Amino acid sequence: MKFNNDFKYDLKVGQTKENELGNIFTNKTIEVKYDLKALDTKNVYVEYESRGLPSGISKSLADYYCFCFGYTFHLIETKILKERCRKYLKTNRDKKGGDNDTSKGILLPLNELF
Repeated sequence: MKFNNDFKYDLKVGQTKENELGNIFTNKTIEVKYDLKALDTKNVYVEYESRGLPSGISKSLADYYCFCFGYTFHLIETKILKERCRKYLKTNRDKKGGDNDTSKGILLPLNELF
């Protein structure tokens, strides 16, 4: 981005992004996940199967996923999250979890949310 010390220019750029975010919260669907272990493990668990059936991200109709951990919220388009998880299928990051290990999901490194 080209440097510009004009406040009116900076304000216009900021308002453009504010409008984009407002559009997400007004016109899109968001699946919110609160991961209590993410800050310790440096991963989020993205479920795709439960009890042998598709679940979680594989069935989600949400436009975006929002992961909450600590005091922060991290928003990512569902289609991008799917792409980032897909490469870990059938690897050591493809883990059982949930109640009695009846679910399957991907341990996605936090740095891949950004």
